[in-house]
Parts: sequence; structure tokens; C-alpha cells
Amino acid sequence: MSLTLVVLAAGMGSRYGGLKQMDPVGPSGETVLDYAVFDALRAGFTRVVFVIRRDFEVLFREKIGARYAGRAVVDYVFQSIDALPAGQVPPAGREKPWGTGHAVWCARGAIDGNFAVINADDFYGADSFAQLGRFLRVESSRAEFAMVGFRLANTLSEHGAVSRGVAAVDGTGALRTVDEHHGITATDVGAGRKYSGGEFVSMNCWGFTPALFPGLDAQFREFLSARGQEPKAEFYLPAAVSVMIDRGEAGARVLPTDSSWFGITYREDKPRVETAIAALVEAGRYPGKLWA
Repeated sequence: MSLTLVVLAAGMGSRYGGLKQMDPVGPSGETVLDYAVFDALRAGFTRVVFVIRRDFEVLFREKIGARYAGRAVVDYVFQSIDALPAGQVPPAGREKPWGTGHAVWCARGAIDGNFAVINADDFYGADSFAQLGRFLRVESSRAEFAMVGFRLANTLSEHGAVSRGVAAVDGTGALRTVDEHHGITATDVGAGRKYSGGEFVSMNCWGFTPALFPGLDAQFREFLSARGQEPKAEFYLPAAVSVMIDRGEAGARVLPTDSSWFGITYREDKPRVETAIAALVEAGRYPGKLWA
């Protein structure tokens, strides 16, 4: 079965202060995204679809997409504020696209088989992609999805607050809801605090079948009807999956992983990510140069 990796790469990294998807963190100039694609390829994925913005298309193709030529089929989809259902227009003052759910909605025409979705600026680890690959190779036309679950305590930044989709999971490992929590800092996590740290959170590392798209499209239209005139409202992918589960339109499982997660939310996070990746290279988990 051919598996596709959909990479959400349209964000410009406003808090980071630049196009962080292109910032090197590996010993031979690798980006966080390079490690994700490398892990996906060795887990059996054969195609990568990048969701990007047109204003940096040329730079992205030259600096990022070209690295994977001959290693995977590479395609591009564009996310913009005016990529909307027919008859819809963005409100005055809208500056950014409509969020992660919208990004995947924009890719619907490029997907014809089972696929994974990740952020371009997160390091998920080899086990995450191996688990997704095994899950997605099971032939099914049903709306049966998967979320790789990371522990909240392992997904924080030392340099500012973060937003996380906190998952509710039943005793069988089935995902029930994902609720977006904003402004989480390290001081909120620990014994006797707001969060224990052991909660499963969504880091936008998902496995889907094409059965996602009818429900996603319906919800995006509902979202636009209710909140489409709000200049900063966002249509989140985890929330859309939660609604599909609640409506009985889909089921989803949490795939717990022991993989290390590293994220670059703030520029100050970069040294920690560089150190962590260097340690993985030293341990033999990755070659010193990915694309030799």
C-alpha cells in the first residue's frame, strides 16, 4: 500500500521570528523536517505532500523539497485565506489562513489513499512513524483514524507558553475527545497543579483514511457559517476529529509512543533541539548526514 505523508508547513513561525521549517538543527545542516521525512521513508511512506503558502513557494522548493528528489514523490498544496468553499470570502482584516483543519482540507484533492499528517516544525521520532505506518497499512474504507499520543510533560517549552490538544482516552485506548488548551507553561504541570504531566496530547501527528474528508468538509462549512467573520478564528484539526467521533462518524485510537518529541516554538528552543538530536546521532539512531 502506498502511504502519503502530509506536512503542514504553511506557518511562518511568527513567535520564532522566521521560517523555522528551514532552520538547520542537525550536524550536517539538517532541519527538523528532514528528520521527520527520513523517519517516514524508513517506515514505508513513499510520497510527501507539503502544504505551504505561495509567498515562499520558490524558496521552499529549492531549500527543502529538492532534498527529497529521487527519494520520494513530492507534491505541493497551497493554503491561503481565500481557499474556501464556493461562495465564501474571507472577512476584512483576515491575515492568516484558517488553521490546521483548513490546511488538511486544502490537501483533499491531492490525497487518494491512507495518509499521515504532521507539523513541519516538530520532531516526532522514528517510533511515531513506524506505528503510523503499521496502522495505515491495514486496508479499510471506514473512518478509523489514529493519533500518536505524547505525554504533556514532554512537550513543553522552557521559554514561553504553549497550546496543546489534551486527549481523553478510554480504557481500550480509543480516543474520545481532544480539547485545545492554551497558555500552558511548565509551572502548570506537576503534582497538585493544573496538569499532572501524564496526559496524552495531540502534537498533530495523525493517521487518516480518505474517509476523513466528507466530515472535515462539512465541519469547515459549519465553522465558516458560525465564525467565518471572525478575523482570527481557527479551524483546528483535533477539534474536527473530536466532533466526528462525537457524532459517530469516525473512530480513532491513541498510539502511545516513547519517542522523544522536540519542538521549536521560540528561537530559544533551538539549542535544546540541537543538543537532543546530536545525542541521538551519537547513539546511532541517525546517521551524521541524513542525505548522503
